[in-house]
Amino acid sequence: MITREPLDTETMLLVEQRVANERKSSLLAYLLWFFLGWAGAHRYYLGRFGSGILQLLLFVFGTATFVLGIGVILLGIWGFWALIDLILIPMMVDDHTRTVRRRHERRLGK
Repeated sequence: MITREPLDTETMLLVEQRVANERKSSLLAYLLWFFLGWAGAHRYYLGRFGSGILQLLLFVFGTATFVLGIGVILLGIWGFWALIDLILIPMMVDDHTRTVRRRHERRLGK
């Protein structure tokens, strides 16, 4: 296991400044969820591009195949996921912040 020396105060301040610059807003994430959640916009904003695209595809294919009956299932999955995201947004924002902090600590800790 590789152990790193603790960061000095100046480096820690620089890391925290960069984290603050890249911090994501929970309010903006909720607004994106409310207005563009059908397209997964809140997930794109939080750096979760793959799942954002999947939400968009579920919505589009669900809407397109609604009259065939398949769309009801797809839109049901999409709707359940959208409601779960309502609860998960604060955790996704915190996860993004932790990821940014680790990235900058690794870069500046050398």
